[in-house]
Amino acid sequence: MLSRCAARPSWSVSLPSRVLSRSYAVSVEAAVDYPKWAGGRVRNFGERKTHLYHQYLKMLESSSEKPLIFLHHNEFSVQRITKLRRDIAAAANRVKPSLAQTATGLSAEPPTLTIMRTGVLGAVLRDFAPLDMVASREIADMVPKGGLAILTLPSFNPPQIEAILKVMERTVPPRKPLTTAEIAAKEAEKKADPATPGRAIPKVSSIPQPELKLLGALIERRVLSVSGVKDVSKLPTLDTLHAQIVGLLSSPATQLAGILSEASGGQLARTLEGLKKGLEESQGAQDAQP
Repeated sequence: MLSRCAARPSWSVSLPSRVLSRSYAVSVEAAVDYPKWAGGRVRNFGERKTHLYHQYLKMLESSSEKPLIFLHHNEFSVQRITKLRRDIAAAANRVKPSLAQTATGLSAEPPTLTIMRTGVLGAVLRDFAPLDMVASREIADMVPKGGLAILTLPSFNPPQIEAILKVMERTVPPRKPLTTAEIAAKEAEKKADPATPGRAIPKVSSIPQPELKLLGALIERRVLSVSGVKDVSKLPTLDTLHAQIVGLLSSPATQLAGILSEASGGQLARTLEGLKKGLEESQGAQDAQP
C-alpha cells in the first residue's frame, strides 16, 4: 500500500529545442524520369511553384538590360527586410540617372529585392536557353545552402551599384569572427553541468543577427564574381564613357582642322616669308666666310 502511495519523481530534464531550417542547393542537373511518370503522363506543379517559375524566368530574361545581384541572407526578420528595401530604394534615388535612363523611362523603376526559392531557380536556370550550361553552373555554384535573394536593378548604372553596395554594408554590417577565447567559452558552456540539476533548463531566446553577403551578379548575361561586381561599380556612367570615346575619336580631327585653319590665308604667307628670310640669312652668313 505504501509502495503504491509513494510519490513518483516528477522532475524531468528538458533539452533546449533546436530549430531546423530547410535549405536547398541550386541544381541545374537534368530532372530524373521516374517510372510512374512514364506513358506520356505529364507532371503538374502547383499554382505557387508555377507562378514562381514564370516570375524567375522573366527575371532572367530581363538580365540583358537589368543587372541581377545575388545575395545570401540569414536570420532576417520581416522588419529588417522591409528596412533593407527602403534603404536600397533611398540609395538608388540619390544617384543621378543617366540620359539613356531618362529617355527610356527605366530610372522610374525602383530596385527590387526578391527572396528566392532555390529549388525553383535551379529549374529555371536549366530551362533558360540564352544562358549556356557553363554560366548556369557558375550561378549554381556561387549560391550556398541557405537563404538566397536577388536584387534586380532598373538598368546598368555603376554609381548606383556602388551606392547600393555601400548602403547594404552599412545597414547590415558583416559579422565579426569569433575569437579563440569566445569559441572556447562556448564549448565549455555546452559541456558544463547545469546549475540546478533536476530542473528544466530555461530557454533563452537569442537576438538574431542578420547576415547579408554578396555572392556575385549577372550583368548583360555575364556571370561576375564578388571582385568583378566591385570592379564594375567603380566604372563611370555610360554617358561619361560615351563622351570620352567621342573625345578620343574627335581630337585628331580637331587638331588637324586647327593646323589647317592657322596655315590658311595670311598666316600661310607670313609662314613662307619667315622661312624665306631665314634661308637668306643663312646663305649670307656662308658667303661672308673666307
